[in-house]
Amino acid sequence: MHPTVQKVTERIARRSRPARRAYLARLDAAAAAGPGRRRASCGNLAHGFAAAGIDKEAIGRLAGPNVGIVTAYNDMLSAHQPLGLYPELIKLAAREAGGTAQVAGGVPAMCDGVTQGRPGMELSLFSRDVIAQATAIALAHDLFDAVLLLGVCDKIVPGLLIGALAFGHLPAIVVPAGPMPSGLPNAEKARVRKVYAAGRASREALLAAEAASYHAPGTCTFYGTANSNQMLMEVMGLHLPGSAFVNPNTPLRDALTSAAARRAVAITAAGEYTPLGRTIDEKTIVNGIVGLAATGGSTNHTIHLVAIARAAGITIDWDDFDDLSKVTPLVARIYPNGGADVNHFHAAGGLGFVIRELLAAGLLHPDIRCVHGGDLHSQAKEPYLDGRRLLWRDPPAASLDRGVLRPAAEPFAAEGGIRRLTGNLGRAIVKTSAVAPEHLKITAPARIFAAQDEVLAAFRDGRLTGDFVAVVRFQGPAANGMPELHKLTPTLAVLQERGQRIALLTDGRMSGASGTVLAAIQVTPEAAHGGPLARLIDGDPVTIDATAGVLEAGVEPAAWAARHPAAPDLAGNETGFGRDGFGLFRRHVGSAEQGASVLFATD
Repeated sequence: MHPTVQKVTERIARRSRPARRAYLARLDAAAAAGPGRRRASCGNLAHGFAAAGIDKEAIGRLAGPNVGIVTAYNDMLSAHQPLGLYPELIKLAAREAGGTAQVAGGVPAMCDGVTQGRPGMELSLFSRDVIAQATAIALAHDLFDAVLLLGVCDKIVPGLLIGALAFGHLPAIVVPAGPMPSGLPNAEKARVRKVYAAGRASREALLAAEAASYHAPGTCTFYGTANSNQMLMEVMGLHLPGSAFVNPNTPLRDALTSAAARRAVAITAAGEYTPLGRTIDEKTIVNGIVGLAATGGSTNHTIHLVAIARAAGITIDWDDFDDLSKVTPLVARIYPNGGADVNHFHAAGGLGFVIRELLAAGLLHPDIRCVHGGDLHSQAKEPYLDGRRLLWRDPPAASLDRGVLRPAAEPFAAEGGIRRLTGNLGRAIVKTSAVAPEHLKITAPARIFAAQDEVLAAFRDGRLTGDFVAVVRFQGPAANGMPELHKLTPTLAVLQERGQRIALLTDGRMSGASGTVLAAIQVTPEAAHGGPLARLIDGDPVTIDATAGVLEAGVEPAAWAARHPAAPDLAGNETGFGRDGFGLFRRHVGSAEQGASVLFATD
């Protein structure tokens, strides 16, 4: 193992020991109690199989494992629409394997692409914890021997895992749907967005470009949070090998879904027992962080991975991300970090190639317990059909497109795509993989805004002149749910292309769609809690240095200490669009570095 990877893993294990020990004790106690169906009363059991059709008799006499399906299906969101057909495939495959399967429950699936820049985005991050709670409610019926988690996108996969880890004595496999086929190239979509932001394209032209990009069932094809989820599930061994980027509604995708069901039957306590709570451990979490850095993945996972880890009794922080990213080469260029989409990445060698390269470089722990039964070496495979038989083979020996995918010894950059910043303005995350070297550092006067719409209004009015750092504050989880500010991306890109030196500084999120403009995000402590951003005033010199890891206001210390934090006006963020029901979340949520969770908040 690379010495830094080993050092960080050991540090996490030491830090986590009390919480992890307590978690595993709960897991072992639940496992020792045996299958819940055996303890259920006749009335409990009869309620549970009343509508099970041809599976009633088998469930009633406890004949073989019963697999619970927790699904994020809806037919509005392209990524989750294909999941509608999965339960019948799964039930048939489970019967063939000597078990049964039931849909245990559904969870909400919210799309940031639909809610970007709209009030609904203020519920987006909180939806992860709602999904975790909904997953727990589904599994609380205690009639299942294993779990299949059907979901793909941003908060859905983390939420499913967090909920399932509360039942960590059960085996669990994550079952994705795959990306939609390639449509309008992402670079062209981005170009049209910038032209529209500059006022040189009509709304009709913009809508046509967006519809040509997001055009079919499946995940969006850029490398945002949804597709970063799929990468994580592969390097953490929670998918069947190579499941991430197989297109939906294809024979291969259906074969993988059926195989996941058969595998779930095989890994219950009656067979090759593989409980989720032991599948996810310190090494698994470190593998996820390394995979994120190596592929330039979504900054949202500097929040989500923290929450997933905490659900398993493991404590990580942004120093862990920073240390691992510094020693991890950037081996992939996928939009917004390059021109290719995930279909091109998959065709060039995909995650099998990435995992094999990182293993050879000593950057991934090979000895994790993968759901398919092998270690991480055997996860680095790609699936294919030989007639009707599902088989796996090695990925290409060399990248089939070096503009998209490179070996670890000849990377696009020596360091990964995630860095942590610290200074008198707090702690923040910056995604560096899409930012040109000349834009990785800035010192410029602050321009203070309380909402992204204020930035856009200033742009339309011609007030965003010269060099500046746009400070968009009171956007943290306790303020308004920590919405993504991706609506700003085209506008800020236009200003940078005009020759202005600019950056974004915020306690909000920017997501996996973070682009070419330097953005210090997720600042903690957040401004609504009196964090340092609340002390900034227009004109203060601000330094963001992604290379040195610095986030500083150039204000004399005595004057800085004497300032009173600005008070937020959050009345408009408390009601309407469902926000009324999330006041409890806003009051009790933890910081971004703690996973921005109401389930594991300690501050």
